[in-house]
Amino acid sequence: MNVPDDLRYSSDHEWVRTEDGHLRIGVTDYAQDALGDVVYVQVPEVGAEVAAGDVMGEVESTKSVSEIYAPVACRVVEVNGDLELTPEVVNSDPYGAGWMVLVEASDPGSIDDLLDADAYRKLTEA
Repeated sequence: MNVPDDLRYSSDHEWVRTEDGHLRIGVTDYAQDALGDVVYVQVPEVGAEVAAGDVMGEVESTKSVSEIYAPVACRVVEVNGDLELTPEVVNSDPYGAGWMVLVEASDPGSIDDLLDADAYRKLTEA
C-alpha cells in the first residue's frame, strides 16, 4: 500500500496535500483498493462550504458506494472535472490525477490535526 510521507490523512481515508495556500484532497490508495473498480465520482460544486467531517461527495465502485468526508472545514475552489469521464483514474493514480477537490481551509492550521503518514500506516494495519 502506498502512503506518501508528504501528505496528511484523515481516519476516513482521505489524503490532503498543501499547495500554494490551498489543500488538494482525494481518497487514499488503501481506500481505492478497498472500494474496487471505481465507476463514478460525485464531487461538490465550486463554492460549496463544507464543515470538517461532513459528506462532500461519494465514490461508487462495482462493489459499493462510499461517502467522501471533508477532512477540514473548507470552501471548494476547484473540482477535478476529469473524473466525470474517467473515474477509474482514482484506482490507477489516487495521489495524482485521481485527486477530487482543491479547497481553501477555513482554518489553515487544522491540517495539523490530521494524521501523518506513520499514524495513517498504523491505522490501516490495525
